[in-house]
Amino acid sequence: MFATPLLQRLTNLIVRWWSDFTLQTRLMAAATLVVSLLMSVLTFWAVNSIQQDARLNDTRFGRDLGLLLAANVAPLVAQDNRTELARLSEKFYNSTSSIRYILYADKEGEIYYGIPFSAVEVQNSLTLRRRIQLPELTTPEQPFVRQHLTPDGLIADVFVPLLQDGHYLGILALGINPNPTILNASLLTRNITLAVFISIWILVILGGVFNAITITRPIRELLIGVKNIASGNFHQRIDLPFGGELGELIESFNEMAERLARYEEQNIEEITAQKAKLDTLMSTIADGAILLDRELKIVLVNPAAERMFGWSGKEVLGQSVANLLPEPVATTLAQPLADLVQKASPTSEPMEFCITLESPYKCTLKILLTTVYDHLRNQLQGIAITIQDVTREMELNEAKSRFISNVSHELRTPLFNIKSFIETLYEYGHSLTEEQKQDFLETVNRETDRLTRLVNDVLDISRLESGKPYPLSPTSISAVIEQTLRAHRLTAKDKGIHLAAVVEPDLPDVIGHYDLLLQVLANLVGNALKFTPAGGYVIIWAFPWEGRVRVEVSDTGIGIPPEHQKAIFGRFFRVENRVHTLEGTGLGLSIVKSILQKHHTDIHLISEVGLGSSFWFDLEPAHS
Repeated sequence: MFATPLLQRLTNLIVRWWSDFTLQTRLMAAATLVVSLLMSVLTFWAVNSIQQDARLNDTRFGRDLGLLLAANVAPLVAQDNRTELARLSEKFYNSTSSIRYILYADKEGEIYYGIPFSAVEVQNSLTLRRRIQLPELTTPEQPFVRQHLTPDGLIADVFVPLLQDGHYLGILALGINPNPTILNASLLTRNITLAVFISIWILVILGGVFNAITITRPIRELLIGVKNIASGNFHQRIDLPFGGELGELIESFNEMAERLARYEEQNIEEITAQKAKLDTLMSTIADGAILLDRELKIVLVNPAAERMFGWSGKEVLGQSVANLLPEPVATTLAQPLADLVQKASPTSEPMEFCITLESPYKCTLKILLTTVYDHLRNQLQGIAITIQDVTREMELNEAKSRFISNVSHELRTPLFNIKSFIETLYEYGHSLTEEQKQDFLETVNRETDRLTRLVNDVLDISRLESGKPYPLSPTSISAVIEQTLRAHRLTAKDKGIHLAAVVEPDLPDVIGHYDLLLQVLANLVGNALKFTPAGGYVIIWAFPWEGRVRVEVSDTGIGIPPEHQKAIFGRFFRVENRVHTLEGTGLGLSIVKSILQKHHTDIHLISEVGLGSSFWFDLEPAHS
């Protein structure tokens, strides 16, 4: 009646005790049980194998003994010499402790002699007659072995037929004791295995109790304390009466919590200051920056992003970014933003997009989407959008592509002409007249000069744009003009053009680079001579103008249409609808513009079709 409540209380106590164990302790106990059971099974299997081998050895030993004894006593049985039979049997029985008994029976199974008991010598009416149930021998010449269990242990019975000259005389029965050494060893192994198994579980149970009392409880308290501190509760303390390592751990935990509480109190102002610095940085960087939460609402935006998207003066914080972005941007980013919120992982790579906007102003934006995770890198906090205005870079890349394309085109034309004329001379030179050969060579020479000019112009542009510094120093502009006249006077004479210079007396030196200024005038005068018909004028002017020195090149050439006056300073531009020439590269005025920018000035133009053109620029005097 009282057993059931007691058993129930004991069960509840064990369940509650087991629930106090940590998962690691439970796994360790389960592993110990499995290992101990496995070792016990292996041990019992080994013991059983040893016993089986021992029984086989006992069987072989008994059969050999039986055959040996039967061979010696068969003649005595045939002679009915029982006295000698008894003597020999007793000697054989005493020679080994492995024989439990020796019995002799006739053909009907009546025992007529046996050790340790015998009725051979008793010949009165009280003689005790014993019989044995003879086994059926499948092979009469071979022994028969069987085993049976007795109160003293397992006995091997060996039945050996007694044969003499082929006549069956009876049977010899031997009882063989098991090997005591092996038997004792297997019993000892079994007992030790049971003892070890029980000892292991006693140690496991004691260890579990000790773990629950001295380790699990304080560790659980520490775990709760750590979670509270992780949530921001720095006032968490643990008060448990433990000494040793656990006591030191609890004390260290309380000290850590105290320091964190003091740190929180002392550094709020510093954190606020850092936040102010971050806000300042966000407001001053040139790239746009937008921070979204997990619902894709704006939580932070800097002025650069507001300016790029036309949000200045609008309240955008807390609003969905999809409703505020310009239509091309919103359309492009809608699906990527949704994918990042639903499928992103801490190892996701940033996503990059390039979008062109027409309003609030035409520009090309490079937008980078980056996921933002918490400090543990396991929960998405939001998405950072970085916006860069790459309009200038795109224009430069496009200009670079056009430049390379134009250079390739301009190089291909003279090279093709040179190759064509040389191949003609090589293959058909014997059939050409000397005049034709001379004409071909002159054409090749002109194309080679054109190719040389083009390469030199490209190298000049490359040198000017490489950022190589050109030192500017006081330079005589009169000397530059004089050398320019000498270089082009012969060309002007051949074309019937009047080339002259008008330089103001006592003109001051200018701040400039002699060789670069010489190249500027050479390009301007060369262009003027090229587009001025015979009988025209090309004049270089130099005079003071509003505190600077103005240099002007005027001609009475064909002039430049208004729609081309801005474009002529671009690379490879030629007014071919008016004059088609194979001599120009379209780089001369571009080089002039780049050189004058090195001198902190610019080139200006006034022109009218049919009347002529004037190019001028102003330079700083060497002294004010």
